[in-house]
Amino acid sequence: MKQESNITAIRSKLLVVDDNEMNRDLLSRRLRNYGYDAEMASGGAEALERLANGGFDLVLLDVMMPDMNGYQVLEEMQSNHIFSDIPVVMVSALDEVESAVRCIELGAEDYLHKPINAVLLKTKVAAILEKKYLRKREKEMHLEIEQHNLYLEQRVQEQVRDISIAQMSAIFALSKLAESRDNETGAHLERVREFCKILCVKLRNTQKYEAVIDDRYIENTGAASPLHDIGKVGIPDHILLKQGKLTDEEWVIMRTHPVIGAETLRAVDRKHPGNTFISTGIAIAESHHEKWDGSGYPYGLKGEQIPLEARIMALSDVYDALTSKRCYKEAFSHEKSREIILSSKNAHFDPDVVDAFVDAETEFIAIRETYVDADDE
Repeated sequence: MKQESNITAIRSKLLVVDDNEMNRDLLSRRLRNYGYDAEMASGGAEALERLANGGFDLVLLDVMMPDMNGYQVLEEMQSNHIFSDIPVVMVSALDEVESAVRCIELGAEDYLHKPINAVLLKTKVAAILEKKYLRKREKEMHLEIEQHNLYLEQRVQEQVRDISIAQMSAIFALSKLAESRDNETGAHLERVREFCKILCVKLRNTQKYEAVIDDRYIENTGAASPLHDIGKVGIPDHILLKQGKLTDEEWVIMRTHPVIGAETLRAVDRKHPGNTFISTGIAIAESHHEKWDGSGYPYGLKGEQIPLEARIMALSDVYDALTSKRCYKEAFSHEKSREIILSSKNAHFDPDVVDAFVDAETEFIAIRETYVDADDE
């Protein structure tokens, strides 16, 4: 501790404020003998002017001065952020408890009575400067810790983002692999992802869904949308790739792909529980063929029994199928596809999602034009 006091003495610059020249000269000489850089001011106004130039570590301030007394100087220092961190020791010939209490209440660090005891002066000044030095170091350490934590947080976010991008890329690749076994080729996955996201945005702007849909919901729904038909990897080729009409028995098998996809993702969820992206993928894969009126599959869910993200996916998937060329049909125009979707409101599709689609028509057309299948170029 003694070594730290020597360090603070060498670094510290003090200001002695007293209207009596003999008093301030005597006090300044003592402080210089202790190793401090002591400067002087003959009154309150001069003291504030000197302090405004900066660089002082402590002020020894006389209470009774003619132009501006010590109380007024202390109040001015405490009200000004430039001076408020500079500790003040009040010096007075008044041996009154009330005067000392008032000084402490106004923000003084300590109080010395004239004539000043040399030992008390040395001890109190050293202790106050040591305390100031430690406070400064504490602030610096807190700032360093905050900056380091901010750096670590940014690094973690970058790593999480990198990992998430890698994971999304892998999942999208798997989804494309599943899609390649079907006749739905091209930019289907890219389009339905964007369709889902824009429908989420439109629904969030409604009173009904503003508390349900947030940025994370939109992100998860868009990212998980490519998983909707991942269960088709479990459908035999002779059914999945059949050019003609499926038999009733083949349709039964085909309609199991939502269950296969959901169970595949549930296995992932059991191993790594709590991932909202996976839970969104399960809902989409399992329920995107359900219909609002209960006539869909695999479970015949009705209305809001169907997860919202699946209802969004259902319209996105159908719109893309309608506006895309297939081996069994030509691509329908947006106008014809819109007419079909509107006619299926309250039957196949959630009416709220249909309203969102109507509100998002311009965006749907733009997405369709941006992500073009190779055959259409």
